Amino acid sequence: MVFLSFINPLSNEGREIVKEKGDLNEVFTRNNSLIETVSRIEHQNISDDSLLPNSYGELAIKRVQWYIERKNNKNFKYNDFAYLLNEEIVEADVISFHLLAQAIAIKFNINSRETRLFIESQGALIEERLRKLMPHNRQDIVNKLLNQLIIDDNISWTYLKELIASKKISLEDLVIDNGKIIIEKEDFIARFGEKFKDRAPERMYDIIIGENVKELILTKMIMQNTENYIEKIKEMSSTVEIHPAISELAESIEKTISELSSKYSSFYAGNVGESIKIGKLQREAFPPCITNTVEGVKSGGRNDAIVLLLTSFVSYARLFPGIFSVDHNIKVSDIDPNLTITLNEILPLIYEAADNCSPPLFEDQPQEKINITSKLGFGMHNDPKLENEGETTWYTPMSCEKIKMHLPQLCKPNKLCKGIGNPLSYYSRAKWQMQKEGKIPDDPANSNDSTNSMDHVDSADSTNSNDKEKN
Repeated sequence: MVFLSFINPLSNEGREIVKEKGDLNEVFTRNNSLIETVSRIEHQNISDDSLLPNSYGELAIKRVQWYIERKNNKNFKYNDFAYLLNEEIVEADVISFHLLAQAIAIKFNINSRETRLFIESQGALIEERLRKLMPHNRQDIVNKLLNQLIIDDNISWTYLKELIASKKISLEDLVIDNGKIIIEKEDFIARFGEKFKDRAPERMYDIIIGENVKELILTKMIMQNTENYIEKIKEMSSTVEIHPAISELAESIEKTISELSSKYSSFYAGNVGESIKIGKLQREAFPPCITNTVEGVKSGGRNDAIVLLLTSFVSYARLFPGIFSVDHNIKVSDIDPNLTITLNEILPLIYEAADNCSPPLFEDQPQEKINITSKLGFGMHNDPKLENEGETTWYTPMSCEKIKMHLPQLCKPNKLCKGIGNPLSYYSRAKWQMQKEGKIPDDPANSNDSTNSMDHVDSADSTNSNDKEKN
Protein backbone atom coordinates (compact mmCIF):
# COMPACT_ATOMS: atom_id res chain seq x y z
CA MET A 1 0.00 0.00 0.00
CA VAL A 2 1.24 3.47 -0.89
CA PHE A 3 0.31 6.25 1.51
CA LEU A 4 -0.99 9.36 -0.24
CA SER A 5 0.56 11.54 2.45
CA PHE A 6 4.04 10.22 1.59
CA ILE A 7 3.68 12.09 -1.71
CA ASN A 8 1.42 14.91 -0.53
CA PRO A 9 1.84 15.68 3.19
CA LEU A 10 -0.84 18.35 2.83
CA SER A 11 -3.49 15.75 1.96
CA ASN A 12 -6.31 15.00 4.38
CA GLU A 13 -4.45 11.83 5.33
CA GLY A 14 -1.35 13.89 6.15
CA ARG A 15 -3.26 16.40 8.22
CA GLU A 16 -4.82 13.58 10.24
CA ILE A 17 -1.36 12.22 11.03
CA VAL A 18 -0.25 15.62 12.32
CA LYS A 19 -3.46 16.03 14.30
CA GLU A 20 -3.12 12.66 15.99
CA LYS A 21 0.64 12.35 16.47
CA GLY A 22 2.18 15.79 16.10
CA ASP A 23 3.39 17.10 19.45
CA LEU A 24 5.56 20.23 19.55
CA ASN A 25 6.96 19.16 22.90
CA GLU A 26 8.49 16.09 21.20
CA VAL A 27 10.22 17.83 18.28
CA PHE A 28 13.76 17.15 19.49
CA THR A 29 13.00 14.26 21.83
CA ARG A 30 14.88 11.06 20.97
CA ASN A 31 12.51 8.88 18.97
CA ASN A 32 13.57 5.24 19.31
CA SER A 33 10.82 4.07 16.98
CA LEU A 34 12.09 6.35 14.19
CA ILE A 35 15.70 5.27 14.77
CA GLU A 36 14.72 1.60 14.64
CA THR A 37 12.66 2.08 11.46
CA VAL A 38 15.44 3.98 9.66
CA SER A 39 18.07 1.45 10.76
CA ARG A 40 16.28 -1.51 9.19
CA ILE A 41 15.49 0.13 5.85
CA GLU A 42 17.08 -1.73 2.96
CA HIS A 43 20.32 -0.22 1.62
CA GLN A 44 20.44 2.43 4.36
CA ASN A 45 23.99 3.23 5.45
CA ILE A 46 24.14 2.68 9.21
CA SER A 47 27.92 2.81 9.61
CA ASP A 48 27.73 6.30 11.14
CA ASP A 49 25.10 7.27 13.73
CA SER A 50 25.16 10.86 12.46
CA LEU A 51 23.52 9.67 9.24
CA LEU A 52 20.40 8.55 11.13
CA PRO A 53 17.80 11.09 12.30
CA ASN A 54 16.96 10.53 15.96
CA SER A 55 13.99 12.91 16.25
CA TYR A 56 11.31 14.61 14.19
CA GLY A 57 13.32 17.83 14.24
CA GLU A 58 16.46 16.13 13.00
CA LEU A 59 14.50 14.38 10.25
CA ALA A 60 13.24 17.81 9.16
CA ILE A 61 16.82 19.07 8.90
CA LYS A 62 17.90 15.91 7.06
CA ARG A 63 15.27 16.57 4.40
CA VAL A 64 16.92 19.91 3.57
CA GLN A 65 20.41 18.42 3.84
CA TRP A 66 19.45 15.65 1.41
CA TYR A 67 18.37 18.17 -1.21
CA ILE A 68 21.45 20.38 -0.97
CA GLU A 69 23.85 17.43 -0.93
CA ARG A 70 22.05 15.70 -3.81
CA LYS A 71 22.15 18.88 -5.86
CA ASN A 72 25.76 19.81 -5.22
CA ASN A 73 27.83 16.88 -4.00
CA LYS A 74 29.46 15.03 -6.90
CA ASN A 75 30.14 12.16 -4.48
CA PHE A 76 26.62 12.09 -3.10
CA LYS A 77 25.71 8.71 -1.62
CA TYR A 78 22.05 7.79 -1.97
CA ASN A 79 22.39 5.12 0.70
CA ASP A 80 23.10 7.81 3.28
CA PHE A 81 19.49 8.97 2.84
CA ALA A 82 17.75 5.77 1.71
CA TYR A 83 15.13 6.18 4.44
CA LEU A 84 13.74 9.34 2.80
CA LEU A 85 12.53 7.27 -0.14
CA ASN A 86 10.99 4.50 1.96
CA GLU A 87 7.38 4.92 3.04
CA GLU A 88 7.99 3.13 6.33
CA ILE A 89 8.84 6.57 7.71
CA VAL A 90 5.61 8.12 6.38
CA GLU A 91 4.24 9.33 9.73
CA ALA A 92 7.53 10.85 10.86
CA ASP A 93 8.07 12.31 7.38
CA VAL A 94 4.68 14.04 7.34
CA ILE A 95 5.26 15.47 10.81
CA SER A 96 8.73 16.70 9.84
CA PHE A 97 7.31 18.37 6.72
CA HIS A 98 4.81 20.35 8.76
CA LEU A 99 7.48 21.26 11.32
CA LEU A 100 9.69 22.51 8.50
CA ALA A 101 6.89 24.60 7.04
CA GLN A 102 6.26 26.25 10.41
CA ALA A 103 9.95 26.90 11.08
CA ILE A 104 10.51 28.34 7.60
CA ALA A 105 7.42 30.54 7.88
CA ILE A 106 8.34 32.17 11.19
CA LYS A 107 12.01 32.72 10.34
CA PHE A 108 12.34 33.53 6.63
CA ASN A 109 10.85 35.72 3.93
CA ILE A 110 8.60 33.94 1.42
CA ASN A 111 11.11 34.78 -1.36
CA SER A 112 14.15 33.80 0.66
CA ARG A 113 16.74 31.22 -0.33
CA GLU A 114 15.67 29.04 2.61
CA THR A 115 11.99 29.04 1.61
CA ARG A 116 12.84 28.20 -2.00
CA LEU A 117 15.13 25.37 -0.89
CA PHE A 118 12.35 23.86 1.21
CA ILE A 119 9.77 24.07 -1.57
CA GLU A 120 12.22 22.74 -4.17
CA SER A 121 13.24 19.90 -1.85
CA GLN A 122 9.62 18.84 -1.52
CA GLY A 123 9.27 18.75 -5.29
CA ALA A 124 12.46 16.71 -5.62
CA LEU A 125 11.29 14.24 -2.97
CA ILE A 126 7.98 13.77 -4.79
CA GLU A 127 9.80 13.01 -8.05
CA GLU A 128 12.19 10.55 -6.41
CA ARG A 129 9.44 8.79 -4.46
CA LEU A 130 7.24 8.40 -7.52
CA ARG A 131 10.22 7.09 -9.48
CA LYS A 132 10.66 4.25 -6.98
CA LEU A 133 7.09 2.98 -7.35
CA MET A 134 6.02 0.20 -9.66
CA PRO A 135 4.25 1.62 -12.78
CA HIS A 136 0.76 0.46 -11.72
CA ASN A 137 1.09 1.85 -8.18
CA ARG A 138 2.62 5.02 -9.55
CA GLN A 139 -0.27 5.69 -11.92
CA ASP A 140 -2.81 4.83 -9.24
CA ILE A 141 -1.44 7.21 -6.63
CA VAL A 142 -0.96 10.04 -9.15
CA ASN A 143 -4.57 9.70 -10.28
CA LYS A 144 -5.88 9.59 -6.71
CA LEU A 145 -3.94 12.65 -5.67
CA LEU A 146 -4.92 14.60 -8.80
CA ASN A 147 -8.55 13.73 -8.14
CA GLN A 148 -8.16 15.24 -4.67
CA LEU A 149 -6.42 18.36 -5.95
CA ILE A 150 -8.48 18.90 -9.10
CA ILE A 151 -12.16 18.59 -8.27
CA ASP A 152 -13.54 19.28 -11.76
CA ASP A 153 -12.54 16.82 -14.50
CA ASN A 154 -13.16 19.48 -17.14
CA ILE A 155 -10.65 22.06 -15.92
CA SER A 156 -9.70 25.35 -17.55
CA TRP A 157 -6.04 26.35 -17.84
CA THR A 158 -6.88 29.27 -15.53
CA TYR A 159 -7.26 26.69 -12.74
CA LEU A 160 -3.46 26.48 -12.79
CA LYS A 161 -2.91 30.22 -13.05
CA GLU A 162 -0.90 30.30 -9.79
CA LEU A 163 1.51 27.73 -11.17
CA ILE A 164 1.79 29.57 -14.47
CA ALA A 165 2.22 32.99 -12.82
CA SER A 166 4.96 31.68 -10.52
CA LYS A 167 6.63 29.95 -13.49
CA LYS A 168 6.42 26.57 -11.81
CA ILE A 169 4.74 25.34 -14.96
CA SER A 170 4.50 26.67 -18.51
CA LEU A 171 1.55 26.66 -20.86
CA GLU A 172 3.88 24.88 -23.27
CA ASP A 173 3.92 21.90 -20.87
CA LEU A 174 0.16 21.46 -21.26
CA VAL A 175 -2.23 20.24 -23.94
CA ILE A 176 -5.12 22.71 -24.11
CA ASP A 177 -8.25 22.56 -26.24
CA ASN A 178 -10.74 25.43 -26.15
CA GLY A 179 -9.24 26.61 -22.88
CA LYS A 180 -9.53 23.18 -21.23
CA ILE A 181 -6.52 21.19 -20.02
CA ILE A 182 -6.45 17.66 -21.41
CA ILE A 183 -4.80 15.10 -19.13
CA GLU A 184 -6.96 11.96 -19.36
CA LYS A 185 -6.54 9.46 -22.21
CA GLU A 186 -10.27 9.13 -22.88
CA ASP A 187 -10.67 12.88 -23.17
CA PHE A 188 -7.64 13.13 -25.46
CA ILE A 189 -8.95 10.42 -27.80
CA ALA A 190 -12.44 11.91 -27.86
CA ARG A 191 -11.12 15.34 -28.82
CA PHE A 192 -8.21 14.48 -31.11
CA GLY A 193 -8.64 10.83 -32.12
CA GLU A 194 -9.85 11.58 -35.63
CA LYS A 195 -6.92 13.92 -36.31
CA PHE A 196 -4.40 11.07 -36.29
CA LYS A 197 -4.61 9.20 -39.60
CA ASP A 198 -1.43 7.12 -39.52
CA ARG A 199 -0.91 6.65 -35.78
CA ALA A 200 -2.99 5.17 -32.99
CA PRO A 201 -4.50 7.92 -30.79
CA GLU A 202 -3.60 5.87 -27.68
CA ARG A 203 0.05 5.91 -28.69
CA MET A 204 -0.04 9.63 -29.40
CA TYR A 205 -1.52 10.24 -25.96
CA ASP A 206 1.40 8.37 -24.38
CA ILE A 207 3.87 10.44 -26.40
CA ILE A 208 2.26 13.86 -25.93
CA ILE A 209 0.79 13.57 -22.43
CA GLY A 210 1.15 10.18 -20.80
CA GLU A 211 2.00 10.01 -17.13
CA ASN A 212 4.72 12.64 -17.39
CA VAL A 213 2.36 15.60 -17.68
CA LYS A 214 0.16 14.27 -14.89
CA GLU A 215 3.15 13.90 -12.59
CA LEU A 216 4.45 17.34 -13.54
CA ILE A 217 1.09 18.94 -12.70
CA LEU A 218 0.85 16.98 -9.45
CA THR A 219 4.36 17.87 -8.32
CA LYS A 220 4.03 21.55 -9.14
CA MET A 221 0.60 21.79 -7.51
CA ILE A 222 1.94 20.33 -4.27
CA MET A 223 4.90 22.74 -4.43
CA GLN A 224 2.52 25.66 -4.94
CA ASN A 225 0.30 24.47 -2.12
CA THR A 226 3.38 24.22 0.09
CA GLU A 227 4.21 27.84 -0.69
CA ASN A 228 0.62 28.88 0.05
CA TYR A 229 0.74 26.90 3.31
CA ILE A 230 3.88 28.75 4.39
CA GLU A 231 2.26 32.10 3.60
CA LYS A 232 -0.79 31.13 5.64
CA ILE A 233 1.36 30.13 8.61
CA LYS A 234 3.31 33.38 8.32
CA GLU A 235 0.07 35.38 8.46
CA MET A 236 -1.12 33.44 11.52
CA SER A 237 2.23 33.63 13.32
CA SER A 238 1.76 37.33 14.03
CA THR A 239 -1.20 36.55 16.29
CA VAL A 240 0.04 33.44 18.13
CA GLU A 241 2.97 32.65 20.40
CA ILE A 242 5.69 30.67 18.63
CA HIS A 243 6.62 27.41 20.33
CA PRO A 244 10.30 27.36 21.41
CA ALA A 245 10.87 24.11 19.50
CA ILE A 246 9.85 25.76 16.23
CA SER A 247 12.20 28.66 16.88
CA GLU A 248 15.00 26.22 17.68
CA LEU A 249 14.31 24.28 14.49
CA ALA A 250 14.34 27.50 12.46
CA GLU A 251 17.78 28.39 13.86
CA SER A 252 19.05 24.88 13.08
CA ILE A 253 17.78 25.10 9.50
CA GLU A 254 19.50 28.46 8.99
CA LYS A 255 22.76 27.07 10.38
CA THR A 256 22.57 23.89 8.29
CA ILE A 257 21.89 25.75 5.04
CA SER A 258 24.67 28.26 5.71
CA GLU A 259 27.20 25.54 6.54
CA LEU A 260 26.33 23.43 3.51
CA SER A 261 26.28 26.48 1.26
CA SER A 262 29.75 27.45 2.42
CA LYS A 263 30.90 23.86 1.94
CA TYR A 264 29.96 24.02 -1.74
CA SER A 265 31.26 27.53 -2.42
CA SER A 266 34.46 26.48 -4.22
CA PHE A 267 34.89 26.14 -7.96
CA TYR A 268 37.58 25.36 -10.49
CA ALA A 269 38.82 28.30 -12.51
CA GLY A 270 38.85 27.43 -16.20
CA ASN A 271 41.52 24.91 -17.09
CA VAL A 272 43.81 26.00 -14.29
CA GLY A 273 42.63 23.24 -11.98
CA GLU A 274 42.99 25.18 -8.73
CA SER A 275 40.13 25.41 -6.28
CA ILE A 276 39.28 29.03 -5.51
CA LYS A 277 36.99 30.32 -2.81
CA ILE A 278 34.57 33.05 -3.72
CA GLY A 279 35.68 36.31 -2.15
CA LYS A 280 36.06 40.04 -2.49
CA LEU A 281 36.37 41.51 -5.97
CA GLN A 282 39.95 41.99 -7.16
CA ARG A 283 40.01 44.82 -9.68
CA GLU A 284 43.54 43.91 -10.72
CA ALA A 285 42.12 40.63 -12.08
CA PHE A 286 39.50 42.31 -14.26
CA PRO A 287 39.86 41.72 -18.02
CA PRO A 288 40.66 44.77 -20.19
CA CYS A 289 37.05 45.19 -21.35
CA ILE A 290 35.81 45.45 -17.75
CA THR A 291 38.65 47.74 -16.65
CA ASN A 292 37.88 50.03 -19.60
CA THR A 293 34.19 50.04 -18.65
CA VAL A 294 34.89 50.93 -15.01
CA GLU A 295 37.16 53.79 -16.09
CA GLY A 296 34.33 55.28 -18.12
CA VAL A 297 32.65 54.87 -21.50
CA LYS A 298 31.81 57.64 -23.94
CA SER A 299 28.32 58.32 -25.19
CA GLY A 300 27.17 55.74 -27.69
CA GLY A 301 28.18 52.64 -25.82
CA ARG A 302 27.39 53.63 -22.24
CA ASN A 303 24.11 51.78 -21.84
CA ASP A 304 25.23 48.37 -23.06
CA ALA A 305 28.59 48.65 -21.32
CA ILE A 306 27.13 49.45 -17.90
CA VAL A 307 23.75 47.67 -17.96
CA LEU A 308 24.51 44.57 -20.01
CA LEU A 309 28.24 43.96 -19.61
CA LEU A 310 29.38 45.37 -16.26
CA THR A 311 26.27 44.59 -14.18
CA SER A 312 26.33 40.92 -15.06
CA PHE A 313 30.11 40.57 -14.85
CA VAL A 314 30.53 42.24 -11.45
CA SER A 315 27.58 40.43 -9.88
CA TYR A 316 28.67 36.97 -11.04
CA ALA A 317 32.38 37.60 -10.43
CA ARG A 318 31.57 38.47 -6.82
CA LEU A 319 28.82 35.97 -6.14
CA PHE A 320 28.90 33.03 -8.56
CA PRO A 321 31.82 32.92 -11.02
CA GLY A 322 31.06 29.36 -12.11
CA ILE A 323 27.60 30.07 -13.48
CA PHE A 324 28.33 28.57 -16.91
CA SER A 325 29.12 25.17 -15.45
CA VAL A 326 25.71 24.60 -13.85
CA ASP A 327 22.53 23.61 -15.64
CA HIS A 328 20.00 25.25 -13.34
CA ASN A 329 19.00 28.83 -12.63
CA ILE A 330 20.60 30.73 -9.77
CA LYS A 331 19.26 33.77 -7.94
CA VAL A 332 21.29 36.47 -6.25
CA SER A 333 19.80 35.63 -2.85
CA ASP A 334 20.98 32.03 -3.17
CA ILE A 335 24.43 33.43 -2.45
CA ASP A 336 23.64 36.79 -0.90
CA PRO A 337 20.51 36.04 1.17
CA ASN A 338 20.21 39.52 2.74
CA LEU A 339 21.54 41.40 -0.32
CA THR A 340 24.33 42.86 1.83
CA ILE A 341 27.02 42.19 -0.79
CA THR A 342 24.80 43.36 -3.62
CA LEU A 343 23.98 46.68 -1.99
CA ASN A 344 27.38 47.41 -0.43
CA GLU A 345 29.84 46.06 -3.00
CA ILE A 346 28.27 45.30 -6.36
CA LEU A 347 25.97 48.28 -6.97
CA PRO A 348 28.50 50.90 -5.76
CA LEU A 349 31.03 49.67 -8.33
CA ILE A 350 28.43 49.72 -11.11
CA TYR A 351 27.28 53.21 -10.11
CA GLU A 352 30.91 54.38 -9.94
CA ALA A 353 31.46 53.24 -13.52
CA ALA A 354 28.21 54.92 -14.57
CA ASP A 355 29.42 58.20 -13.06
CA ASN A 356 32.74 57.84 -14.89
CA CYS A 357 30.96 57.77 -18.23
CA SER A 358 31.02 60.80 -20.49
CA PRO A 359 28.50 62.21 -19.86
CA PRO A 360 27.62 60.43 -16.56
CA LEU A 361 25.03 57.80 -17.45
CA PHE A 362 22.38 58.62 -14.86
CA GLU A 363 22.41 62.36 -15.54
CA ASP A 364 20.50 62.03 -18.78
CA GLN A 365 19.26 58.44 -18.44
CA PRO A 366 18.23 57.83 -14.81
CA GLN A 367 15.95 54.98 -15.93
CA GLU A 368 19.03 52.83 -16.45
CA LYS A 369 19.11 52.24 -12.68
CA ILE A 370 15.86 50.32 -13.13
CA ASN A 371 17.41 48.32 -15.96
CA ILE A 372 20.39 47.45 -13.76
CA THR A 373 18.03 46.18 -11.07
CA SER A 374 16.20 44.19 -13.72
CA LYS A 375 19.41 42.56 -14.99
CA LEU A 376 20.14 41.41 -11.42
CA GLY A 377 16.81 39.57 -11.40
CA PHE A 378 14.74 41.94 -9.26
CA GLY A 379 12.25 43.22 -11.80
CA MET A 380 11.66 46.75 -13.06
CA HIS A 381 12.27 48.63 -9.81
CA ASN A 382 14.65 51.33 -8.63
CA ASP A 383 16.43 49.11 -6.10
CA PRO A 384 16.83 45.35 -5.57
CA LYS A 385 14.41 43.98 -2.96
CA LEU A 386 13.90 40.37 -1.99
CA GLU A 387 10.14 40.54 -2.48
CA ASN A 388 10.70 41.40 -6.17
CA GLU A 389 13.34 38.78 -6.92
CA GLY A 390 12.40 36.43 -9.73
CA GLU A 391 10.34 38.98 -11.63
CA THR A 392 13.21 39.00 -14.11
CA THR A 393 16.20 36.72 -14.68
CA TRP A 394 19.69 37.36 -13.36
CA TYR A 395 21.42 38.26 -16.60
CA THR A 396 24.65 36.41 -17.45
CA PRO A 397 27.73 38.13 -18.94
CA MET A 398 28.30 38.58 -22.65
CA SER A 399 30.76 36.26 -24.32
CA CYS A 400 34.00 37.74 -25.69
CA GLU A 401 32.63 37.22 -29.17
CA LYS A 402 29.60 39.42 -28.48
CA ILE A 403 31.70 42.06 -26.76
CA LYS A 404 33.86 42.31 -29.89
CA MET A 405 30.69 42.60 -31.97
CA HIS A 406 28.67 45.07 -29.87
CA LEU A 407 31.33 46.91 -27.82
CA PRO A 408 34.52 46.73 -29.91
CA GLN A 409 35.91 49.92 -28.36
CA LEU A 410 36.20 48.13 -25.01
CA CYS A 411 37.91 44.98 -26.27
CA LYS A 412 41.68 45.53 -26.02
CA PRO A 413 43.07 41.98 -25.58
CA ASN A 414 46.22 41.25 -23.62
CA LYS A 415 48.27 38.03 -23.35
CA LEU A 416 45.94 36.47 -20.81
CA CYS A 417 42.95 36.88 -23.13
CA LYS A 418 44.27 34.12 -25.41
CA GLY A 419 41.96 31.11 -25.32
CA ILE A 420 39.39 32.92 -23.16
CA GLY A 421 35.74 32.89 -24.23
CA ASN A 422 34.14 34.94 -21.47
CA PRO A 423 35.27 37.74 -19.11
CA LEU A 424 34.47 35.55 -16.09
CA SER A 425 36.98 32.95 -17.24
CA TYR A 426 39.64 35.67 -17.54
CA TYR A 427 38.84 36.89 -14.02
CA SER A 428 39.07 33.38 -12.56
CA ARG A 429 42.39 32.68 -14.24
CA ALA A 430 43.90 36.08 -13.39
CA LYS A 431 42.80 35.84 -9.79
CA TRP A 432 44.28 32.38 -9.44
CA GLN A 433 47.59 33.54 -10.90
CA MET A 434 47.68 36.49 -8.51
CA GLN A 435 47.12 34.16 -5.57
CA LYS A 436 49.82 31.81 -6.82
CA GLU A 437 52.26 34.70 -7.07
CA GLY A 438 51.35 35.92 -3.59
CA LYS A 439 49.87 39.18 -4.82
CA ILE A 440 46.63 38.46 -2.95
CA PRO A 441 46.05 36.05 -0.05
CA ASP A 442 44.66 32.59 -0.78
CA ASP A 443 41.01 33.34 -0.98
CA PRO A 444 40.29 33.91 2.58
CA ALA A 445 37.45 33.26 4.79
CA ASN A 446 35.98 36.51 3.58
CA SER A 447 34.01 34.11 1.43
CA ASN A 448 31.93 33.44 4.54
CA ASP A 449 29.79 36.45 3.74
CA SER A 450 29.10 34.87 0.37
CA THR A 451 27.19 31.64 0.80
CA ASN A 452 27.26 30.17 -2.68
CA SER A 453 25.00 27.14 -2.58
CA MET A 454 26.24 25.39 -5.73
CA ASP A 455 29.14 23.17 -6.58
CA HIS A 456 30.51 23.97 -10.00
CA VAL A 457 33.40 23.40 -12.35
CA ASP A 458 33.95 26.50 -14.43
CA SER A 459 34.03 25.60 -18.08
CA ALA A 460 33.44 29.06 -19.45
CA ASP A 461 36.67 29.16 -21.46
CA SER A 462 34.59 28.96 -24.59
CA THR A 463 31.54 30.62 -26.02
CA ASN A 464 29.31 28.17 -24.15
CA SER A 465 28.17 31.24 -22.27
CA ASN A 466 25.85 31.88 -25.19
CA ASP A 467 23.60 29.12 -23.87
CA LYS A 468 22.61 31.29 -20.91
CA GLU A 469 23.36 34.70 -22.28
CA LYS A 470 20.40 36.81 -23.38
CA ASN A 471 21.44 39.59 -25.68
